[in-house]
Amino acid sequence: MEGFLFQATIYLAAAVFAVPIASRLGLGSVLGYLAAGILIGPVLGLVGSETKDVQHFAEFGVVMMLFLIGLELEPRALWDMRHRLLGMGGLQIGVTTAALMSVAMAYGQPWNVALAIGVTLALSSTAIVLQTLSEKNLMQTSGGRSVFSVLLTQDIAVIPILAFLPLLALSTVTGMMPDGSISLSSEEVDAAHKAVDDHHGPAAAEAAFDFVQNLPGWGVTLVTIGAIAGIIIVGVFFTRPVFRFIHAAKLREMYTALALLIVTGISFLMMLVGLSPALGAFLAGVVLASSEFRHELETDLEPFKGLLLGLFFITVGAGVNFELLFADTVIILGMALMVIIVKGLILFALGRIFKLRGRDQWLFALGLAQAGEFGFVLVSFSVTTGVMPVVVAETLLLVIALSMLITPLLFILHDVITKRMDDAGGPVIPDDIDTEGPVLIAGIGRFGQIVNRLVQASGFQTVVLDHNPETIAVMRRFGFKAYLGDPTRPDILRKAGLKNARVLVVALDDPKAALTLITYARKERPDLHIITRARDRTEVYRQYQAGANDIVREMFDGSLRAGRYVLENMGLSEFEAHEAERMFYSHDRMSVRELASLWRADVAPSANKEYVARAKELQKDLETAFLNRNDDVERKSA
Repeated sequence: MEGFLFQATIYLAAAVFAVPIASRLGLGSVLGYLAAGILIGPVLGLVGSETKDVQHFAEFGVVMMLFLIGLELEPRALWDMRHRLLGMGGLQIGVTTAALMSVAMAYGQPWNVALAIGVTLALSSTAIVLQTLSEKNLMQTSGGRSVFSVLLTQDIAVIPILAFLPLLALSTVTGMMPDGSISLSSEEVDAAHKAVDDHHGPAAAEAAFDFVQNLPGWGVTLVTIGAIAGIIIVGVFFTRPVFRFIHAAKLREMYTALALLIVTGISFLMMLVGLSPALGAFLAGVVLASSEFRHELETDLEPFKGLLLGLFFITVGAGVNFELLFADTVIILGMALMVIIVKGLILFALGRIFKLRGRDQWLFALGLAQAGEFGFVLVSFSVTTGVMPVVVAETLLLVIALSMLITPLLFILHDVITKRMDDAGGPVIPDDIDTEGPVLIAGIGRFGQIVNRLVQASGFQTVVLDHNPETIAVMRRFGFKAYLGDPTRPDILRKAGLKNARVLVVALDDPKAALTLITYARKERPDLHIITRARDRTEVYRQYQAGANDIVREMFDGSLRAGRYVLENMGLSEFEAHEAERMFYSHDRMSVRELASLWRADVAPSANKEYVARAKELQKDLETAFLNRNDDVERKSA
């Protein structure tokens, strides 16, 4: 017990220390977990050989991840994405696998090992890439959406890959009987029984495994088909009654227990028939994707998935063979760079084929050029199934880890390359703007769309600008007139009628671009009324100093409405709650304007003495105003 608690403390402490640091540096949580494993393993030597046992347990996090991926993919959604998934994603996996397999064979690897290496390195890092795209606001670009499609294809492809890899070792680890059944040696049967005994498996589990192993080939096939059909039938017809039964107990932990039961039960069933547990988990997730309990399952399993995957990556980091790295540093680093270059060239060519240009093409090529976290799973699985020798696997793990560590540098390279380009998103040609109106709206996301609909419905003409071609296409499809062009470019603004406009609405997602537009518009038109959006007070202060007139904080109005509902349900009348909301709104607007004059961009608000002092005074004024108001209400009611 003491040893278990010590190991748990070491693993958790390493994660809590390393992962936040890696996230703040923009490296992603996966690299943080890997660094934590390297720290407690090869560097400090706090963990040892027991990491292999922990890794087998942590691999269950991969099963949960694939179950959750399945929950996000309804069959209809998969069908609608078939062209991009099978085309762009399928070609990326197939061509990259063939290229890297050829390189591995050129260096003397047998074809089956080379194929395992190729398909392992063909996958990219979903965790690192998606996080970086979100941080850099690149997810909505054409290149970002293409990257997401390929990552989704890769995540789905893990399922058949896990099912296919053992076939590469059939000639060495199993023998095929004339009737098609698989013959196991007595040592292998004893080892399988020992594995069950070591995990304290019940006699029923042994009997089930023995029963399936002793079936002829056609019997195994029928049992496998029956297991898959059973998962589908149970998911479609029986999950709703079971969830309603659990709901009647009114115990929150029962939902978690049921979610874990679904995943563990399916995993055991898949192992029983000789298939990958991940395959069954993914299939169950797709079946339950349209269920009203999908979000409940996601909420219950997400913490387990995150911790188990984190634990898995820590064990991978702890198992990195630094002696091998230091012995062949140049060779292994060269292999990692070779993988990135080969994948990058293939991705660049595919981007050209699928009509990605400029910035989007570079994002697609550099963003997916690394190997991914699923590579760790496939390498471990390949060793377990006898496909890949341990020596090759250790080298491959180092190559994967190094390529992931290089990924942030690839995105920096992308930024450097795209800054040298004249275009903002590939060869996008702005529309010829042939209309002017009193209201100019820059940016047509969720915020801009609502403003545009309200203003147009009230009978006023608007001129809408956005730099995203697909967004403009969607607007036009719904009958709204919008123009493609970068709203921060002076020539585009002149064509859109900035000189004669009465109101400019800045609804851009990028804070820097919004600030650039506000500054330029105020310089060109001192009399123009500028309305902007802001995420927080810091953006409010920057935009106020740049010359904005009305600044709308995204969460402020919704929060005020929620607060008013609270007051109404605490006994205040609708009028009293409305008056409290109005008072708070007026005081906050006045406070923001005063504090904006004291705010300094080079000093944190908490370190700005004048700012802090005035903020305290304004808070006391607000409390005093509400106390006086409450006294007046009590006197009137007395």
